[in-house]
Amino acid sequence: MPAVRRLLAELGENLRLARLRRRLPMELVAERAGMSRATLRAVERGEPTVTLGSYANVLHALGLHGDLALLARDDLLGRKLQDAGLPTRRRAPKLPKPSKAEAESEARSELTASPKREPRAPRRERAP
Repeated sequence: MPAVRRLLAELGENLRLARLRRRLPMELVAERAGMSRATLRAVERGEPTVTLGSYANVLHALGLHGDLALLARDDLLGRKLQDAGLPTRRRAPKLPKPSKAEAESEARSELTASPKREPRAPRRERAP
């Protein structure tokens, strides 16, 4: 996962630079994002333990929430797979629901049927 860590570090650095360009102190951005300064510091470092929601809150606090909509927008691989028509797993077809009359007659037959008993094992006789 080193590639993911690099991407998160780059995202965090970009967020830090965006905050500095706007001349916003950490305290203000953290307050607007609804987090502590320590969490904002972790976001700006790109630490993977921070939730995605925290990154989204910082983007929103900096006015960059439109950038969040761009993530995974163009799924080239997914579109190629879709166009190739590769088989996908399909769900089993749904069974037709019985009509109301069928359900009522089945319920009546279950009520009137005698209970089935399993045969008992033969008794062992005691030795005198």
